[in-house]
Amino acid sequence: MTIRLTNEIMRWSLRFCWRRFPWKRLSVPVAASIREASLSRNDLIPVWGGRLNQNCLSWTLSAARFYSDGRNHNENLKESNSLPSEHSLSTDITPDQTSSEQRQRRSPFLELLHQCGSPSDVLDLTCKYSATIRQVSNCLNQMWSSMKKMSDGQRRYELQLMFEHPQFENLLQQAMRSVQHMCNDDVAYSLLSMVNLGVPQRSRVIQTFLRACQERLNDFDEKTLSILASALEHMKDGQNLDALKEGMRLVVEVRLPGIKNVLALQTMMRLLGKDAPKELKQKLERKALSMTDQFSLPNAQYMISTMAKMGFHSKPLLKVCGGKIKENLNGIPFNRLYNVLKSCKELLYRDVDLLTSISDHVASTLDIWTNKQLVFFLSVFEDLLFCPTSLMEAYSEKVITNPEALTLKDLLCVLKVYSSLNYDLQHQRQKFLDSLSHALSSYLSKMSGLELLKAVYCLCLLNHFPSALLEQLLNISMLEQLASAKIPKSTERMFQRVDLCLRLDRPPLPQPLTVPSSALGNPILNSPSVNLRLSKGLQSVLADQANAALQEMLVVENFYIIDGVIIKPLPNPTCAMETSSISSAESSQRIAVIYAPNSSFCYGTSIPRGPLALKVRHLKILGYTPVLVTEQHLQPLSEEERTDIIRGLIFPEHASKIRPHEVEHVRS
Repeated sequence: MTIRLTNEIMRWSLRFCWRRFPWKRLSVPVAASIREASLSRNDLIPVWGGRLNQNCLSWTLSAARFYSDGRNHNENLKESNSLPSEHSLSTDITPDQTSSEQRQRRSPFLELLHQCGSPSDVLDLTCKYSATIRQVSNCLNQMWSSMKKMSDGQRRYELQLMFEHPQFENLLQQAMRSVQHMCNDDVAYSLLSMVNLGVPQRSRVIQTFLRACQERLNDFDEKTLSILASALEHMKDGQNLDALKEGMRLVVEVRLPGIKNVLALQTMMRLLGKDAPKELKQKLERKALSMTDQFSLPNAQYMISTMAKMGFHSKPLLKVCGGKIKENLNGIPFNRLYNVLKSCKELLYRDVDLLTSISDHVASTLDIWTNKQLVFFLSVFEDLLFCPTSLMEAYSEKVITNPEALTLKDLLCVLKVYSSLNYDLQHQRQKFLDSLSHALSSYLSKMSGLELLKAVYCLCLLNHFPSALLEQLLNISMLEQLASAKIPKSTERMFQRVDLCLRLDRPPLPQPLTVPSSALGNPILNSPSVNLRLSKGLQSVLADQANAALQEMLVVENFYIIDGVIIKPLPNPTCAMETSSISSAESSQRIAVIYAPNSSFCYGTSIPRGPLALKVRHLKILGYTPVLVTEQHLQPLSEEERTDIIRGLIFPEHASKIRPHEVEHVRS
């Protein structure tokens, strides 16, 4: 009798407040379809920042929760013949992680719910028993928890069954009606589960939960904010979502000094993303640096990917995280290690010690990785412009042993990596290239014209010319197929380089092969621009060289551009005059000075990459002595210092005049 009277009083109180304050209503017709309907423009007006009567709001929410508890008690009394009342779960634990003691105290409904192995099982259970407000949240959480354990194919099938289940829409309708009576954790967890389950973002239920989060944002604790951030991370922009994110940014900025959990900090950093103001990013950086003593190994890995998500390059944080990763490489699974490397690439962060340690670790544990994983490692190292020497050496031995294990996609990726990084395999080079060529030949009937062109191009960069692949590529029908297909313009550059290799390298083939002019297209030469610093330096170097001449921006073989060619007589011209047939070119030394950006070299080395290595090789064949000048050599220095550096590169006998740290002699 007392309970009934209390419920009646609370009901009239809530009705009074609801009518007295119309701004509190959500104008959402709960009977409408969840999947098809969306909120009107007026319904999307953010309410988190409005002028609200906080005292009345707090009283109303308290009354609502009290009323909810009383109603739940009545419902449980009605269900007492079948199911006892539900015991509340602690908000300090996630829905899928409960202690054994709590499991023993848990109601039979939750025991049955925990046994459900798919979303359809959960929906079937809700058909038999009416779920309370708290149980609605638990049902949504269990649906997502069961999905996480499935394979991709099974997950797609179960999602289809879930959306077709007649009870699914009823459960979402019940969640939407119950959102105002849920505790903060349940609201955040329910939203996260629905987003992960693929409930449309524009649906009424999602928008209703977003608005509920706006209203309660100031009451969310650190854990609840972290859950909400995880839910919002992969959602598309929208008016309600943008307002909620802006509110979270303000809340995070105010509460930043009090955050004590590293994972919560990282989750909120990811949500703030690249649009966060620079000042806020710097505050987050200082907060993270103050918590580095709490960093676990997963925290260090996650922090690097978090910085990539934010587009924020913090050298102190990266150094701390990289050091922890280097010390614990044996405990890191493939996905996390691969994501660390990908994040380093996005941040343009290359720590030679870290990259070398990862390369050595993967090479020393080669047998525990699948072939696909090793190919992914090689590919991401190549994206970083880093040559993983130990890994490439170990992997080449694996390929020689069993080349048939590589798929066509793997072969093309391996060729791209080895040709781009220009790695010298030394004694097993020929065996490795023969193994790759043999494996590629087995896929000839399945390869498209573009795939064949890429394979041949990479092999030519490696100075390897398998006749079977070349003949297939230069077959008339294949050339016609490539000409008719919509292929990128870069294929013309590939064909031009293949043509140069056939003409200049002169490989021993069973029959002479040439690239038809129709496949070469027009020479793709941008109007060469003179590098003023290099030009002034060359002129200064030759000012005291009486017998030397300079030619700038010379085009060779209608393809290669040379920034400067220095023509200088040979040291002993009398030997050349003894033979009258010697040409003037053979009686002089031709030094080809080439400006190369840092990206043309393997990071941390003077090893030229793919196209630049091919250019150096061909210029040598044409009788030039290549000298590579890099960005470091042309750094802002006095004209005299820059001249000394360039002189040391071109004329090594003068290199002793230059300070060792100012010059890196890059001569192939």
